[in-house]
Amino acid sequence: MRVVAGLRKGHPLQAVPGKDTRPTVDKVKESLFSKIGPFFKGGLALDLYAGTGGLGIEALSRGMDRCIFVDSNGKAIQVVKENLKSTRFQEQAEVYRNDANRALSVLCKRDVKFDLVFLDPPYARQTIESQIAIMDVNGILSPEAIVVAEHDVNDVLADEIGDLRKQKEATYGITTISIYTYDKGER
Repeated sequence: MRVVAGLRKGHPLQAVPGKDTRPTVDKVKESLFSKIGPFFKGGLALDLYAGTGGLGIEALSRGMDRCIFVDSNGKAIQVVKENLKSTRFQEQAEVYRNDANRALSVLCKRDVKFDLVFLDPPYARQTIESQIAIMDVNGILSPEAIVVAEHDVNDVLADEIGDLRKQKEATYGITTISIYTYDKGER
């Protein structure tokens, strides 16, 4: 596992020990970022099921200004912090150990607008559609926001969630990536 492109291209990332975390493989990460970027001119990102922090770190490496990382697993949080330190992105990051739904509740009370959101929950416990709806209803997504959901190939997500529309979808083995944005002119 490594940073694929940008400021820290090629930098290795640590994995979370055990089998509780399923990191996004480099090939999928590279394809994903080619669909949504591949580079950014600033903005705020959210890596809601951070795991290793690989997606949020990749976004920082490719030009995002800041990223908030959330995970409920203590080992994952430690790895995210170590990966942020080794990539020298810790000053551009906030890291929280929290349940995703509770974290969303807290973030909805803050004055934040996310430009990029990664949702990569454990496949068996995914509640992606309701979490996207919460972000939409509470106005924490910028008008140009991109929401990336990584889920099991057998889970079919709705084409529309609130005011967001599925713009792209791609399958890689057992993983499907669904990308949501607001239609231009909707917001």
